[in-house]
Amino acid sequence: MFNDSLSAFALAAVLALLITYVLMRRRPSKAKRGTTRNDALDTVADWPPEAARVMTTPERKAYETTRRALPQQMVLSQVPLSRFLRVPTRHSYSLWVSRVGCLNADLVVCDQGSRVLAVIDVRPAQQSSRARKRHERMSRVLRAAHINVLTWSEGALPSVAEVRAQMAPLLQDGAQGTMNLGGSRPMPLIPVAEMEEILARGDALAQDVTMEPVSSTLFDDLDALPATGTGSHP
Repeated sequence: MFNDSLSAFALAAVLALLITYVLMRRRPSKAKRGTTRNDALDTVADWPPEAARVMTTPERKAYETTRRALPQQMVLSQVPLSRFLRVPTRHSYSLWVSRVGCLNADLVVCDQGSRVLAVIDVRPAQQSSRARKRHERMSRVLRAAHINVLTWSEGALPSVAEVRAQMAPLLQDGAQGTMNLGGSRPMPLIPVAEMEEILARGDALAQDVTMEPVSSTLFDDLDALPATGTGSHP
């Protein structure tokens, strides 16, 4: 009788193990289930896009003022740091992008060859501690790359004359006398012939391949790479 009970218990235990094994094999892991679910999401259907403005009202005012003050410079808005900063790839590039590379510079002042001369950070008068830290982190990264950073407040934007005064020291090397920053009169419109000459200089500067911008597809290429790389610069 004892042996029969022991045999029945052993058989039940074996059957239970077999059932558990079969269920575990048929049930996908959490990581696999998550990957399958994410892959099934549609870029448009599951994230319905809506058009929005590129700049806020204060940013637009700052942009127009900068353009009027620096008509011979290239002024860009809302440029991701990952577009004009290069970093080594010995660590995860995806991690760097998530930390700071995805942040946008409000205004970027460039010469005719699209070299960055300065970044203008337009900050709200009232900002949270998290937002302030984000701005400070971006400024620290830009200064480490030897890029000048000007910080403006939305409630106290500088005038055209003040922008010229702030930018004058930064443009001395790149402008090479093409701008008249010392006078108080409005800067005249650039004649067509002079504009063509400026664009030609910009094209000549653009031949320097060491300053080529970071490719917009770089993140897609590096996202599939392992966390450690060769240590080269993208």
